[in-house]
Amino acid sequence: MFFRFTSFVLTAALALSASAFKYERLDKNNAVLLVVDLQEGLFQMGRDANPISFKANILAHAELAKVFNLPTILTTSADNGQNGPLPSEIINMHPNATFIRRQGEVNAWDNPDFKAAVEATGKKQVILAGITTDVCAAFLALSLVEEGYSVFVNSDASGTFDPRTSEDARDRMRAAGAQVLSLFAVACELMRDWRATPGTPELLPFFDKYLPEYGMLARAHDAAVKNGTLSGINIA
Repeated sequence: MFFRFTSFVLTAALALSASAFKYERLDKNNAVLLVVDLQEGLFQMGRDANPISFKANILAHAELAKVFNLPTILTTSADNGQNGPLPSEIINMHPNATFIRRQGEVNAWDNPDFKAAVEATGKKQVILAGITTDVCAAFLALSLVEEGYSVFVNSDASGTFDPRTSEDARDRMRAAGAQVLSLFAVACELMRDWRATPGTPELLPFFDKYLPEYGMLARAHDAAVKNGTLSGINIA
């Protein structure tokens, strides 16, 4: 009898949770993008991903703001020491972005200038990536959720010591209410429709540059349309 009652309560709780869920999608008109400690020294601590793809994902994260014209805030932690500077590609990409060089605060939200810069954008959705995932990204994500922001963590552009540490950090952020998603998901959710602007003309070159799997798919399609021949496969 107790087992049946417990099962009923659990089923009811799950049904209530499902009915209460509201899918909040990224809105390019209400989002700010944060580049958090994606520094050349800290990059070497991102060992849960291939370094070649990790570098590309970091640069892609920064360039998303250019594609969608998002307000962008750059921040570093002790960039005159072992953590190193931001990659010059990111700085050159955003010459007019607010750039907060923190000299002590581990959690960027503890820096008054950084906090003021985020608040000044007036945006309520925050897209962020950071090294390391469990510290620079997670601490900030948790603080932003506590402040009432909707947080979207780009997991592809965040890295840490090993896969287990990464998964623990992602679980912690999800438990607090942050959404953790891929670079591809961030881009597609901001776009929403291939016919939109930005849409196909802007996103396909971006994917070709940073997501070669999708870029090559598009190239193969173009080649087939221009001068392709039928493969001979007979599909009924």
